[in-house]
Amino acid sequence: MELKTVRIEKPETTNFILGQTHFIKTVEDIHEALVNAVPGIKFGLAFCEASGECLVRWTGTDPAMIDLAKRNAQAIAAGHTFIICLGDGFFPVNVLNAVKMVPEVCRIFCATANPTEVIVAASAQGRGILGVIDGSSPKGVEDDAGIARRKNLLRQIGYKL
Repeated sequence: MELKTVRIEKPETTNFILGQTHFIKTVEDIHEALVNAVPGIKFGLAFCEASGECLVRWTGTDPAMIDLAKRNAQAIAAGHTFIICLGDGFFPVNVLNAVKMVPEVCRIFCATANPTEVIVAASAQGRGILGVIDGSSPKGVEDDAGIARRKNLLRQIGYKL
């Protein structure tokens, strides 16, 4: 078995969701979940089929995000995984529960805009995701000033009163 990391390629502010699923029906079901959760959402979705033709299946509402999702899915190349690339102004917090509720979705590896590396294992059979490195390591522990900054940010962006 060979271990490698695959860096998610994306613009700095682009959010994405990386997960594992189990059925070709996922492509249409996640598409429906996203458009029902946030009307007008811009996204691209790519799914790595793990049997049969073993194609990268895809859908979406934004050509640039579709292309981005397809490129990242091909780079990861792990069966039964999917990546959703969200257009500017759309965030995982608004769609993550809808995605997790899709019956075929087995797990979510990450939902982030951070620089991310995917840890992939390759064997004679194929490839699988072992985990992700999402962002950077902590540099310390939050102090009172850090707590105040966090709370202020959440209020500035409208997530808290």
